[in-house]
Amino acid sequence: MMRGASPMSIRLHINIDHVATLRNARGTPYPDPLFAAFVCERAGADGITAHLREDRRHIVDTDVERLRERITTFFNLEMAPTDEMLGVALRVRPDAVTLVPERREERTTEGGLDVVRGAPTIGPLARRLVDAGIKLSMFIASDDAQVDASHDLGASQIELHTGDYCNATGAERAEEMTHLRRAAQRAAARGLEVAAGHGLTRHNVVEIAAIPAVAEVNIGHAVIADAIFGGLDAAVRDMRAALERGLALRS
Repeated sequence: MMRGASPMSIRLHINIDHVATLRNARGTPYPDPLFAAFVCERAGADGITAHLREDRRHIVDTDVERLRERITTFFNLEMAPTDEMLGVALRVRPDAVTLVPERREERTTEGGLDVVRGAPTIGPLARRLVDAGIKLSMFIASDDAQVDASHDLGASQIELHTGDYCNATGAERAEEMTHLRRAAQRAAARGLEVAAGHGLTRHNVVEIAAIPAVAEVNIGHAVIADAIFGGLDAAVRDMRAALERGLALRS
């Protein structure tokens, strides 16, 4: 079962995509993303996130099936809003689906899903997921219109794209934080849960965790990178400690 997030707690979901990236680089059966998920759960992760891309560059269909069958916390499937991915979600039935934008040429997800302009396509797909009892989240920019459109299309959660904040410095970073805080507050006022993700590390996540409305973070690349030097268990625990430091700053 998913652990709840009170005003003074925050869920940590670990994205294990890049364990699959390393596996696929040599075409070996190892390292196994499912085993990585087990380690993350034992280290205190509240859930596991995986992105099934159209080109299957890291996570593949069998990974999704095995994760659904074996993990004991919470399974969040990131996917593009396409008919193919809808079919996978309705067959596998993850605990949550996060709809994300996707372009074949990008290295990683760049920017949030345009829920406003994409509403005619996203809307029917969103309804199918909600009707199937799957929690629906939208990965969006910190923009008022995107928050409102996510709510109108039936999402129960948004995930704010934190990449611009992570890449910014100085006054620009402060401005990005203002946008994130405002969007989180607007979403909470509309009854949406608020998650955050993209580019977060154990250093910059502290300020994100301090935002009162943020109930969840999804972090992958930084955790796997830290695991190279200190082990996956320690990397998850260090990220949890960083979240706790952020929680202590909440007013």
